[in-house]
Amino acid sequence: MKFDRHGVGSTKPLGVVVLVTVLVALTGCQGPFPQSTFSPTSEFADDLNGLFMLIFWWGVVVFVGVEVVVLYVLYRFRARPDVPDPTPVHGHTALEIAWTLAPAMIIVFIAVPTIQVLWKDAGADTSDALQIQVVGHQWWWEFRYPEYGITTANDLHLLQGRPVELQLTSADVIHSFWLPRLGGKRDMMLGRTNRLVFTPDSVGEFLGQCAEFCGTSHANMRFRAFVHAPADFASWVEGQATPPAPEATLSELEQQGLEAFRAVRTPASNSCIACHAIRGISFGVLGPDLNHVGSRSTLAGGILDNTAENLAGWLRDPAAMKPGSLMPAIGLSEEEIAALVAYLRSLQ
Repeated sequence: MKFDRHGVGSTKPLGVVVLVTVLVALTGCQGPFPQSTFSPTSEFADDLNGLFMLIFWWGVVVFVGVEVVVLYVLYRFRARPDVPDPTPVHGHTALEIAWTLAPAMIIVFIAVPTIQVLWKDAGADTSDALQIQVVGHQWWWEFRYPEYGITTANDLHLLQGRPVELQLTSADVIHSFWLPRLGGKRDMMLGRTNRLVFTPDSVGEFLGQCAEFCGTSHANMRFRAFVHAPADFASWVEGQATPPAPEATLSELEQQGLEAFRAVRTPASNSCIACHAIRGISFGVLGPDLNHVGSRSTLAGGILDNTAENLAGWLRDPAAMKPGSLMPAIGLSEEEIAALVAYLRSLQ
């Protein structure tokens, strides 16, 4: 604060600071926020949001209470001319009991609803739930539907109004499954299966990702969840259960792509069939299952839109598209890439 020649303070600099602070704070209120936990779309996500808001408001009460006391003490006992120092207080029993009981009661008010949410989740009925086995890989997601004999990658399909039980594990390092608007977080560890149960209540597309640092492309380990109405989910299941089109129906370019996919290269680990599965053609398990890959929304662990251009770039040099990619650049010619793109995109 500046003072003029009469000793009167000017609040202009302070006003500018306050205005700038408010404007900066307001930038955090803009949207959209597709991964916001404050827009729950399942009963479990709603419980988590309610629990967070309860703890938040208790935090506000504590913060305001402490600040009021601090400001009062600063004002009441400020240094003033001709005013003696305040007398220290020692051994105030009532005050000591109050500041011991108050935090203990707040902890109780937080702990009880927290335990209730945990017990509700742990005891959720899964007898009619859609069972989905989720396996985290560096750096992509595998989704298996034992009920339907379907395996897919990076696109999670759910049914509106039907409980879902995700059985979560890892094929390598520790990952963390995070689907903010539907199901919160769960760690995924090799040799152990954790579960996550929720019931989607809204049709739509929801973003998720890995929330545990798991290596070079941790930030590029994403996925999308699609919640369908019953008829649309049944249609998706039917489409996924359909085998690839017979070879006789493939175009000439698609046939060349199939031959490139089947080709055994040196070293053999660089062959498509060594890592990927396509029903009736190959049975690799190291990379994503490619049945109906042409109908998926994304490529490369959820970071690229599934377009012909992106697929060609991915086949040409995976590491350039996704740092640390475990898929090797196998030296495909441009003709082979064009043929493989045509074939893989035909797998609808």
